[in-house]
Amino acid sequence: MRNQRPQQEIEIDIDAIGFEGVAVGRLDGLVHFVAGALPGERVRARITGSKKRFKQAEVIDVLRASPDRRTPPCPHFGVCGGCKWQHLVYDEQARWKRQHVVDAFERLGQIPVDTVHPTMSSPEIYGYRNKMEFSFGGSAWLTREEIDSGVEFVTSFALGLHVPGRFDKVRHITSCMLQNEVANRILEHTHACAERTGIQAYHQRHHDGFARHLVIRSSVATGAVMTILITTTPNDEHQEAFVNEWFALAEHLPQGSSMIHAINDTWSPVAVGDIVRVVGPGYLDETSLGISYRVSPFSFFQTNTLHLPNLIARALDGAQIQETDVVWDLYCGTGTLTLPAARRARTVIGAELSEGSIADARSNAERNGISNTEFHALDLHVPSALDVLKSFPQPDVILIDPPRNGMHEQVVRHLLAVAPERLVYVSCNPATMARDCVILAEKYDVVEVTPVDMFPQTYHVEAVGVLRRR
Repeated sequence: MRNQRPQQEIEIDIDAIGFEGVAVGRLDGLVHFVAGALPGERVRARITGSKKRFKQAEVIDVLRASPDRRTPPCPHFGVCGGCKWQHLVYDEQARWKRQHVVDAFERLGQIPVDTVHPTMSSPEIYGYRNKMEFSFGGSAWLTREEIDSGVEFVTSFALGLHVPGRFDKVRHITSCMLQNEVANRILEHTHACAERTGIQAYHQRHHDGFARHLVIRSSVATGAVMTILITTTPNDEHQEAFVNEWFALAEHLPQGSSMIHAINDTWSPVAVGDIVRVVGPGYLDETSLGISYRVSPFSFFQTNTLHLPNLIARALDGAQIQETDVVWDLYCGTGTLTLPAARRARTVIGAELSEGSIADARSNAERNGISNTEFHALDLHVPSALDVLKSFPQPDVILIDPPRNGMHEQVVRHLLAVAPERLVYVSCNPATMARDCVILAEKYDVVEVTPVDMFPQTYHVEAVGVLRRR
């Protein structure tokens, strides 16, 4: 039906790249978001969506190419949800990420920032991810070219990455340039096991099927990997055979690697489950800034290990921690900020929702001989959390590293009530960071913000903000 609709085509000049990594142009006074285009280009595009205040389009032909355009090396670029900017040279990726941070504060938050530094570029721009989450899907996504080719494709099974904006559609891929070769071998092996045993993928709309997720985590320090297969409870011989055959790869993985099977019988699309079988130690060892970390299957650890020391160093330099300081680390994860901070401070208190991450943080402190920390498994977004925070000693510095949706307003208000001299805000979403800083501006100035590119080839950017109490 969609192919039978009349298709509107336009020619448009591209001015910029928006927050979600999509190019922006204006035609007849209306904003157009044009997927696949770059600033400085003139393109012919097909309208794919129309709203009152903007239109969406996709490039058909580049009439005048940007000098910053390059040929994307991945055949799935533009379809799967892994990358957005492979067609843009890396220096320009870093420049636009800084601009998005500037726009978040100046245009969205309207918050003055004394200095926005140039983006700290990643040491590697491919193969940098230490964690990938792949999804099985009962509805595979086909490109327009594949549909028009007349070739028959199997669409009832896919293993790969979600198509942007579609929770139920998965692009079938056998390798990813963002992860290392061992991880790609695990992905290929899983594909082969699924094909030989004929298992069914879980369907997010119908809530039926067997195979749900494949998580692959890697250690830069040891070369080991930890992979987690998440399924519903096996209930026939084909499903049992798939799991057993999948585990057969364990003996061929690097020393210290783990293969884990977890069960998730809920409707939740999150890649977690109850662990029922483990081959190997069941965790990864990683090292950053001389501190050794133990990472369990479902705990958080920054995705770009090679760039992590630069991110931490910038945050701690901004915090200016003294040996007499009390430091809070909110949303502390496995202690990637807490433990380096503890080597400079009198004491550091970490709080985090995930009990698994807190268990890892305590273990990491112990194995590194760091005794001036304490950790609390705490949901910072519920009212009862305030009573726990009020029991902490008065901080001199607070480190904040919240998820993409930022801090709950009650946390921001409590920071204003506690009012330490220095706040350091580490964010993976400059828009919510700027929103939170609007409230904090009641007492704080944003002294400096440093964009840190932890995610090359994507529009995502970390930012380290340093706030000083007036």
